[in-house]
Amino acid sequence: MQESFEISAEVRTDQGKGASRRLRHANGIPAIVYGGGSEPQTITLKQNELAHHLENEAFYSHVLSLKIDGKTEKVIMRDLQRHPCKAIILHADFLRVDKTTVLTMNIPLHCINEENSVGVKAGGMVSHLATEIEVACLSGDLPEYLEVDLSDLDIGDSIHLSQIPLPKGVEIVALTHGSDHDLAVVNIHKPRGTSDDDDTEEGAPVAPTEEGGTEE
Repeated sequence: MQESFEISAEVRTDQGKGASRRLRHANGIPAIVYGGGSEPQTITLKQNELAHHLENEAFYSHVLSLKIDGKTEKVIMRDLQRHPCKAIILHADFLRVDKTTVLTMNIPLHCINEENSVGVKAGGMVSHLATEIEVACLSGDLPEYLEVDLSDLDIGDSIHLSQIPLPKGVEIVALTHGSDHDLAVVNIHKPRGTSDDDDTEEGAPVAPTEEGGTEE
């Protein structure tokens, strides 16, 4: 069951940098909502409420309920600006959506059965080459995340974009550009410093020295 998120907002009338600074000092966040055939609207969010939602990974890839002065609109978060040093959100952008809206969004990848995979049990190490991928779908088909099962992955094996199971109506944007964009998202490799043919093993030939002897 997917989570649902509701954000409370108020219409904002004050504009300009000075007004935005005063708003942030009062624990508010200047934001804007646009699209959906309606005019852009400047709004005010609560710093603490949005910061709490942002702690949940699912928030970034969800259709959200934005409640503005009692009226609810369906939106997705399109942009977020944070302070470079402080734990403060400076600005947020939201796009209105409905069931007919086609979205392109980055969706998290969740790898499962990593510890029980064939390669890890054989001593291999997992490399996560991507943590999220861009998908396209109708807003109503937007998945919370995509699952990648590593059970059968052995040392030297990889899982590529084309091998990720997709819900109905969802496609991976990179694959629409051709098979050469079918990149690996995870693989299992041998730990560094290991080799099938270790020349330092007992019985390996000893290299001669310049004096004609052999190295110890």
